[in-house]
Amino acid sequence: MSSFARQQKALVSTMVLIAAAEGEMTDSELTMIGRLVSTLPVFQDFDKDSIPEIGRHVTVLLQKSKGLNELVKELQEALDRPLRETAYVLACDVAAADGVAGDEELEILENLRDWLELDGLTTAALERAAGARYRKHG
Repeated sequence: MSSFARQQKALVSTMVLIAAAEGEMTDSELTMIGRLVSTLPVFQDFDKDSIPEIGRHVTVLLQKSKGLNELVKELQEALDRPLRETAYVLACDVAAADGVAGDEELEILENLRDWLELDGLTTAALERAAGARYRKHG
């Protein structure tokens, strides 16, 4: 697998992780993942048919006792600094997909900041941008 394919897989894995945070993925979260993969330049030439396989991989890891640690290590190894920011904003977008980020999603986002070694100012800006994009009313 090429380095860029590994990075794309890590980005999708991050979105699946946040979608699975509350125990099951909602239709709006799955739709959001599909929309992001279909429209963002970082996913150009990405095999969209691999999304279910990536989802199963993340699900299997999360069921293992140290699986979250394994997933985090995969993300850290695959993503360079700019794509770590991309992963975080994609996670924010998926968390916002169903209107409100639940406690479990907020906890994962908080942990993602640390796991991806992102600074607080950057993550606050990314969170605010995602909130503004998906706001339904003023």
